Amino acid sequence: MVLKALYLSIILLSLAHAASATPANDYKITYTININEGGNAVWYVEYRTPLVSKEDFDSFENYTKQLDSVYLNEFKELMQRSVSEAANATSRKMAAGGFTGDAKVESAPTGTFGVIRYSFTWVNFAKLDPDKNLNIGDVFIGGLYLSKDNTLMIQYPSDYTIEQAEPQPDQVRDGMVWYGLRTFKAGEPAVILSRPSSSWMPPVIAVSAVFILAAFVYMRKARGKNAEIDAAAGPVAEALTEADMMDVQDRIVKLLNESDGSLYQSEIGKKLDIPRSTVSAALNQLHDKKIIQKVKKGRENLIRLVQS
Repeated sequence: MVLKALYLSIILLSLAHAASATPANDYKITYTININEGGNAVWYVEYRTPLVSKEDFDSFENYTKQLDSVYLNEFKELMQRSVSEAANATSRKMAAGGFTGDAKVESAPTGTFGVIRYSFTWVNFAKLDPDKNLNIGDVFIGGLYLSKDNTLMIQYPSDYTIEQAEPQPDQVRDGMVWYGLRTFKAGEPAVILSRPSSSWMPPVIAVSAVFILAAFVYMRKARGKNAEIDAAAGPVAEALTEADMMDVQDRIVKLLNESDGSLYQSEIGKKLDIPRSTVSAALNQLHDKKIIQKVKKGRENLIRLVQS
């Protein structure tokens, strides 16, 4: 196993050097490009190699020790150069950042593998047209090459649809997938992803109408029920003068004092034989004056005098 081949295999997907690299046969690479609605993309380059012999394990361990100090920097320089060349070719402002690299050993039913993963964010990787559709491919100025058993996956927002893809992906699952051995032409894969259209509006409006109608029916029923309660509790509330309202407040405070300082709101209306709406208005004013406090008990308010 020659781990230095990883660097060459990354160049394999580098936009400027795609045609010149020669991959080895003892590892597999998966290139995943995850694009968001704004056209930015997070790239993941995952290199997977079988670890069989002691030499394999030692070589992988040595590579891992130099990952941060050597290989991550090489990957960063390579991709920054590629992004710069793509920006110049497309006349679109771009940037590369957020570079990471990690390595681990994984055990699977098929054996033990050394896994190395690089990632970075490519700003303005995809071009947005006037309709905010995502256009992918113009950055691949030198084309791409996938060696045998290697994979390229382009992931995109779940509510976008594939309007065009050239060449057609070998598979569509979590994204569009192409398998090697394959050579892409300059500007490929060329993909157009359509932004969600306004066709979602009618269902939303319909759902909103259902909720509005339900709320209207509920309010009608609630008003009818309240009217029945008010009728049972006493006379219909009339507009009260300030003096009358003060009198109601005094009666409520007196009743609370006679009831060990607390009563349910419904009991106050019954005991004083005054409309529910009048009780509510008086209690609100007493609450604002910090004379009482309201404690929610199930579906009712327990009214308590504030201890002075």
